[in-house]
Amino acid sequence: MIVRRKKGMDWMGKRSHGRCGRWKNRICTGGLILISLVFPHGNAFPQGVPEIPTEVKIARIKEFRKGRNEFLKNHPRSPLRKEDREEFRGLEVYPINLKYVFVGKIDRYHFSIRNPEYYATFPTNKGINKRYIRYGRFTFELDGTTYTLQLYKSILSDYLYVPFKDKTNGRETYELGRYIDTEILPGYYTIIDFNLAYNPNCMFDENAICPIPPEENSLPIKVLAGEKKYNGSSKGSQ
Repeated sequence: MIVRRKKGMDWMGKRSHGRCGRWKNRICTGGLILISLVFPHGNAFPQGVPEIPTEVKIARIKEFRKGRNEFLKNHPRSPLRKEDREEFRGLEVYPINLKYVFVGKIDRYHFSIRNPEYYATFPTNKGINKRYIRYGRFTFELDGTTYTLQLYKSILSDYLYVPFKDKTNGRETYELGRYIDTEILPGYYTIIDFNLAYNPNCMFDENAICPIPPEENSLPIKVLAGEKKYNGSSKGSQ
C-alpha cells in the first residue's frame, strides 16, 4: 500500500508554522509513512504491522534540529538578537534518545463550544492570557510508569500544541517549560517525541509573549530529551 503525499509535504507535515516560526521541517527519506500510522484498528495497531523504522525516527529528529538552528540563525523572525545570530553555532540539546518517542491514540474530548471546558486559558510570561481549544489527552508509559499529557489546539492551526514542564526546568532546561508541536494522524493517532521539545521564544527574547505550561502538564520526572537552556553560548547541537 502506497500512501500518497501532497507535493511539498513530508510525513509530519513538512511546513511547520508553529510557535518556533515559519521554517521547513524537511525529511528527505522518501515514502516512509507506514500503514501502521494510517490504518489503526481500535485502540491498537493491526497485528503484524511494522513500527516506524529507527532510521526514520532519527532522521526526523536530526532534520527538526537542523531546521531549528537555521531558523534561529537566519530567519527574519528569529527571536535571537542580530548580534547573537552572528555568533550562534547551534542550540545545545540532549542526545537523541528513542525511548522518548511515543506513538498512540488520542483520547479526544467532545466538549460543546458552550461548555466552559472547551477552552483552556494559559497565563503568559507577560501577564496576559492566551486561549486554546482542549483537544484531548495522550497517555504513555515511560520506565514502567504511566503518564498523561493534555493536548491543545490553536483555533488557527491544524497542529496540536503540547506545552509541558518537567524536573529539568530551571536546571538543564528553561525554567518556564518547553513545547512540542505534533500532527493529528489518520485514526486520531499522534506521535509525542520529546526529542522535538523546543524552547519558548521568550527564552531568547524577553519581549516575546509565551504561554506558561499548565500544572496538568507538569511531569514529575526528568525528561532528558529535546532542547536545553540557551544561555548565549554556542556549543552546537548533537
